[in-house]
Amino acid sequence: MSSVVGKGTTQILEEQGGGLEPSKNSPEPSKNSPEPSKNSPEPSKNSPEPSKNSPNPTVSTLTTKTTSKLRPSSKQRKTIIKVESGKVSKKQDYLVTEEPLEIRLRKSNRTRKVESERLSITMRTPGTPANDFELVTGLLFSEGIIQSQADIQKLSYCVDKILSEEQRFNVINVQLKHDVEIDAIQQRTFISNSACGVCGKASLDALHMQGHCTNESPIEVTPELIQSLPDKLMTAQGLFTQTGGIHAAALFDTEGNLIALREDVGRHNALDKLIGWAVLEDKLPLEKCILLMSSRASFELIQKAVVAGIPMVCALSAPSSLAVQLADEFGISLIAFLRDERFNIYAHEQRILLNT
Repeated sequence: MSSVVGKGTTQILEEQGGGLEPSKNSPEPSKNSPEPSKNSPEPSKNSPEPSKNSPNPTVSTLTTKTTSKLRPSSKQRKTIIKVESGKVSKKQDYLVTEEPLEIRLRKSNRTRKVESERLSITMRTPGTPANDFELVTGLLFSEGIIQSQADIQKLSYCVDKILSEEQRFNVINVQLKHDVEIDAIQQRTFISNSACGVCGKASLDALHMQGHCTNESPIEVTPELIQSLPDKLMTAQGLFTQTGGIHAAALFDTEGNLIALREDVGRHNALDKLIGWAVLEDKLPLEKCILLMSSRASFELIQKAVVAGIPMVCALSAPSSLAVQLADEFGISLIAFLRDERFNIYAHEQRILLNT
């Protein structure tokens, strides 16, 4: 069982040949995406890697004998028929993997017996345990269930005997340090899928009630820096290069350097993974960062940016009306249609150094 305990520097443990190695925390190239093809660009060197520090003594050890070979891969090979210019041929193609991830909340009942209740099911692109734990953490943080990684007692894959070994990597148990009523969560329609994102909280009032204020980050960047970001994103997207069917969320600093990147079949999942990484690494708020999304800018993505303290959001495609309204109200500089050396500014242009 791989697990995370939210205390001090979070350690993410993986089974490696029967032993345990703690994950690396320094911002090095991500090991979470599959190996790129020979013609694909090199992966980013700014994503976090497992640390060589000794494991946190509060982290529970691996007790099952399952191996990483049983984990679903982030891509699958498929023989297809290709039709091009009147010619028909067979070829091997890669498909991005889409599998369900069930999130269960574990808590003690009146007799102190630990019970599990289903919290949510989301369709995601699987990877290492770090990816799944980041996704769950980011989702819990974005929905206001946790305020920091210190609220997490443990994250672990489910080892119920009724599940096959393969399916155990599609179920994560969450144990928090404080009680959360499942009924309250259900009332907030805490449900997600890869098509529409997280439902619920679809109003500006909910964010105000959580105490989120206008983002007053003083960062400033040039139009040229903004225009340079899509190419950097594409260069770092090894899985997209192979499959052409996956979203990305990336954090850049104000010098245009890539800090971290996460990919997923769902655009909101990609951002949840990224925010979850920031929560587990104690890097919040992200008040000096630029977020670039490979998708359109929808309400739920801007909502997550508000919660994470991100002052600038860029999207390759269009924004929605509610996304623009949310960005305007909470002080987020929103840029969309960022492509072909052009972009549109929809809210808070003061952070872009324009020559007017």
